[in-house]
Amino acid sequence: MENRITELEIRLTHLEDTIEVLNKTVIRQHSEIDSLQQKVSMLEKKLSASQASLVAHESEETPPPHY
Repeated sequence: MENRITELEIRLTHLEDTIEVLNKTVIRQHSEIDSLQQKVSMLEKKLSASQASLVAHESEETPPPHY
């Protein structure tokens, strides 16, 4: 009986260590995901702004040379 309890305590300790490692991994990944989401948002805004500036309004376009 004592041996079984010791074995369970050892297993519990290993499980607690595993949970702690997984928790740290999840926290790190969450931080990385937040950072990446901010970067994607910034890039979307920059892309949107650059695309808008590349296309001129019809009134600003010069007529083609054959006119």
